[in-house]
Amino acid sequence: MDNQIVVDALIACDAVKFGEFTLSSGQKSNFYIDIKKASTDPKTLKVIAACIGEMVDAISATTQNDQIIIGGVELGGVPIATAVSLETEYPLLIIRKEVKGYGTKSRYVGDLDLSKEIILMEDVTTSGGSVKKAIEALKEDGANVQRVITIVDRESGATESLKEIGVELIPLVRSSELVQK
Repeated sequence: MDNQIVVDALIACDAVKFGEFTLSSGQKSNFYIDIKKASTDPKTLKVIAACIGEMVDAISATTQNDQIIIGGVELGGVPIATAVSLETEYPLLIIRKEVKGYGTKSRYVGDLDLSKEIILMEDVTTSGGSVKKAIEALKEDGANVQRVITIVDRESGATESLKEIGVELIPLVRSSELVQK
């Protein structure tokens, strides 16, 4: 996959901002990836879904487990996971940050099939903290999570943090590729 198409799409939809920003991790940054602009823009989201779809198909072709679920953590991962699920026709699983206190009181929307690998979708990773919490909850419930695909890795420790729990981070784009433009 040529990630230049993703870089160009993110820049074209004005998802890359420069200034002074505080990230969700608490870190300060002189640039911000407004990935919500990308995930709410149909053209950009279509490009992202197609590129991730290629990655998921390649993963499926090289593993013995071709049983895959596309997972997305609320809120940022949901539109991406939904678009990738539509692109690949793999089932979708939405992971809530907390168990809801009403109805079925489930943490998940969709079927958590423990015989299948869940590939999580993330919008932007910095330290990896938010997706790591979701992975830990999934693994506590017996799920098989080996990979997270992120649109943008800010190159601030997420790769190492996820590796510590046996999960590979696969970025479409690294922040250094976006800010050099």
